[in-house]
Amino acid sequence: MNKNGILLFLILTITSPVLAQTFTVKGHVKTALGEGIPNASLVLTNTEYATVCDSSGSYRLKRIKPGDYTLEVSAVGYKSVVRTLKLTSNQTINLTLDESIQQLTSVEVRAEKSKTFGITRLNAIEGTTINAGKKSEVIVLDDITANKATNNSRQIYAKVAGLNIWENDGAGIQLGIGGRGLNPNRVTNFNTRQNGYDISADALGYPESYYSPPAELTDRIEILRGASSLQYGTQFGGLINFKLKEGPVNKPIEVTARATAGSWGFFNTTNSIGGTVKKLQYYTFFQHKSGNGWRPNSEFNVNTAYASATYAFTNKLSLTVQYTYMNYLAHQPGGLTDAQFAIDPHQSVRARNWFNVNWNLGAAILDYQISDRLKFNSRFFGLAAGRFALGNLDYINRLDPGLARDLYKDNYNNYGNESRLLYTYKINGNPQNLLVGLRYYRGNTDRSQGLGNSNSTGTPADFMFVNLADYAYSQYTFPNYNLALFAEHILRVNSKLSIIPGIRFENITTKADGFYSVINKDQAGNVIFNQRIEEHKNNVRHFLIGGIGLSYFQNQALQVYANISQNYRAINFNDIRSVNPNIQVDPNLQDERGYSADIGVRGNLSGILNYDVSLFTINYANRIGTVQKSDPVTFNIYRYRTNVSQSRSLGLESFAELELLHFIDKQNSRTRLSVFTNLALINARYINSDEPAYRDKKVELAPDVIFKTGLSFQHKRLSATYQLAYTSDQFTDATNAVFLANAIDGLVPAYTVMDLSGQYKLSKVFMLQGSINNLANARYFTRRADSYPGPGIIPADARSFFLTVQVKL
Repeated sequence: MNKNGILLFLILTITSPVLAQTFTVKGHVKTALGEGIPNASLVLTNTEYATVCDSSGSYRLKRIKPGDYTLEVSAVGYKSVVRTLKLTSNQTINLTLDESIQQLTSVEVRAEKSKTFGITRLNAIEGTTINAGKKSEVIVLDDITANKATNNSRQIYAKVAGLNIWENDGAGIQLGIGGRGLNPNRVTNFNTRQNGYDISADALGYPESYYSPPAELTDRIEILRGASSLQYGTQFGGLINFKLKEGPVNKPIEVTARATAGSWGFFNTTNSIGGTVKKLQYYTFFQHKSGNGWRPNSEFNVNTAYASATYAFTNKLSLTVQYTYMNYLAHQPGGLTDAQFAIDPHQSVRARNWFNVNWNLGAAILDYQISDRLKFNSRFFGLAAGRFALGNLDYINRLDPGLARDLYKDNYNNYGNESRLLYTYKINGNPQNLLVGLRYYRGNTDRSQGLGNSNSTGTPADFMFVNLADYAYSQYTFPNYNLALFAEHILRVNSKLSIIPGIRFENITTKADGFYSVINKDQAGNVIFNQRIEEHKNNVRHFLIGGIGLSYFQNQALQVYANISQNYRAINFNDIRSVNPNIQVDPNLQDERGYSADIGVRGNLSGILNYDVSLFTINYANRIGTVQKSDPVTFNIYRYRTNVSQSRSLGLESFAELELLHFIDKQNSRTRLSVFTNLALINARYINSDEPAYRDKKVELAPDVIFKTGLSFQHKRLSATYQLAYTSDQFTDATNAVFLANAIDGLVPAYTVMDLSGQYKLSKVFMLQGSINNLANARYFTRRADSYPGPGIIPADARSFFLTVQVKL
C-alpha cells in the first residue's frame, strides 16, 4: 500500500467511530413567566429530526448525527425562535418564547396551547404498542381541574364515556369503575397496569386492584376498550394504564410539595423530588393521607411511596427500575338497609369492621432501539402484597352480636415478564408495523378465612386468628401460570386506510389446593356443625383468540375506527371458593367466552370541537352473574354466583367538547371557555336463557343512561371546572330484584351529582386549588355490597370542601 493509501486508512480508522456516534438534544420550552409550553414544535430544518413538547414543556431529540444544524422552535401564539448549533456532544438547550402580537386566528392558538382541557387519544403507535383501530381515551392529569388529593373518580374520569363509578370512600383509596355494563368492583373487568405492567392482586386468578396510583403521582391515564384483549390478555372491559410522572429532563432537581385539608378531618400531604443528572433521570414521591370520613367508623390512614430511576447507557439503550409501596388501614362503617338509608344515610351500624392492605410492587424496564426500524421493550415485574379484612359480615338487618369477628387474609406473590418487538418496514412506500410479544406470568395466592382471636370481640384492628387449625372456614393456596404469545399488524393500504389483524395464544393453568369447612350455627352464633372438606383442583386451558380492526384517517378532523375481537375471561379465586353468608358459588362454574366490537368516528376540528361517537356490542356466551337463592334450612336469601346465560350488550358512547369563546372573541387567546357532554346509552340483557327467573332480564350493574356534562373556564392563571353527572337506576342481580330485606340486592336508584373545582397560579412557584364535592349535597348510593365494606347499601359522601396549596421549586 502506498503512503497516500496508508494515510487515508488511518484517517478513516480514527474518524469512523466519531462519524458513527449520535447525540441527544433535550431541554425545556417555557414562557417568560417560566411556565412550560405543551405541544411546542421543534425541528432541525432540512432534516427528519423533529418532535413536540410534552405537557410540561419538556422535549428530547434523539439519535442525531454530528454536524451543524438550525433549530427552529415554534408554537402558535408565540414568536418563533431559531438557533444554530454545532453538535459534537449531547446538549441541553432551554428556550423561552415570547407571546406573539401578530394577527393569528384564535382557533389555531387554542388548538396548540390546550387542545381539549385534559382529554386526548392514543397515537396509532406508542412505544411498542399498537392502538390503531381501537377506541382510546387519554386523561392528561396536569390539564384538568379536579380534586386530585382525594382521587375523585367522578371528576377525573368525567370525559370518558360510559363509565359506571362506584364510590366506596371519600378519600379515593380504591378505584371502582366499570364500562359497558361490567362490574366496577375494584376495576376487576379491566386489565389494570402502571407504566405498562400489572398492579392487581393476581392478574389471572384475582384481578382486583386494592392499590390505585394517586392522581397526584400520575401524569396520564390511558384507556383502551375491549379490542385490547389481543395485546393485553383475557378481559372484556379493556385496559387501564396509569403512566406515572417522571423527573424533568432540563434540570438536576425539582421539588414539589402539596398539602390539602378538607371536611371531616381530611389531610393529605404530597412531596416529590425529580430531575436529570447526566445520563440518569430520577423521580421520588411520598404521600400521606388521613381523615375521619363522613360516616362514623370511617377513619383511614394511607401512605404511598414511589421511586423511579432511568439510566441511558446510550441514546438507544436505557434501563428503568421502579418500586411502589402502599399501606393503608381503614375503619369501615358497613352497609345499611333501605330503611336505614331512608332515615339517615350518615349512620353506621357496624363499629368493628377493619381493612388493611400492604403493597410492594417492583419493576425493571429495558428499552432498546435496535435500529431505526426495530424497537424492543421488556418489562420484568413482581408483587409481594397482602390484604386483611376483619369484621362482622352477617346480614346487615341483624344486630352485631359482639362475638368473635370473621377474619380473611390474603397474601399475594406474583412475578412475570412481558416483552415486545416492533418492526417497521415499507410496502409500496407505505410504512407497515408488525408487533410480536411474549408474556410469562406466575402467580401465587395464600388465602385463609376463619375467626379472629378472642381479643377481636371488641373494636380494635386485631388481625390475628384464633387457632386457625381448629376454627378455619377455609385455607387455600392458589398457584397459577400463564404463557401467552401475541402478534398484531398495521397493514397500511395507503396513507389513509389501515387494516389491523391480530392474534393471541393463551396457555392458562389455575390450581386450588386446600380445604373449606361446612359450618352451621344456631341463632346465638354457636357452632353446631363443622365438617372440613379437602379440595384439589387443576384446570388447564389452551386457546386461540383473534380479531381485526380498521382505521381510516382522513385528517385530524375526521377519523373512522372499527374492530371486532374475541374475548375470554377465566374464573378467578372468588369464583372457585368463597366463604361468606351472603354469597355462594356454583361448583360447576365455567370460564366466560365471547367477543366485543366497536365502530366509531372521531376528530378534532382545529381545536374548536373535539368529538368521539361510537357504537359497541359485547356478547358473552356464558356470562357469570349473580341470582337470588334461598337457603332451604334457614330460608335466608343469598347471592348465588353462576353462569347465568348468554348476554348481549348494545350501546352508544359519545363525547363532545366545544370551545365557546371562538364564536365570541376570536382574538382572545388568554381566556377560554368550553362545554363538554358525555353520553352513554346501554341496552344489556340476558338472552337465550332456559331459566324464566332471568330470561330477557337486564344485566346487573348496567344502567341504561350515563350522562355527564360540564363547563371548563380559564383566564390567564385562573381556571375552574363545573361538572354534573347523572346515572340512571340499575339492578344488582340477574333476577332484577327491586328490594330485599338484607339489602345485598335490590335497585340502585338514579342519582345526580355536581362538583366544582378551581385553581389559581399565584406564580410559577405557588398555586392554590380548591373543590366542592357533591355541590348540591345529594343523598345517594352507587352500590350494594355482599361483603366488605358492607354488606348492604354503601352511602356516598355528603357535600365536602377541600383546599390545596402547592409549592414547586
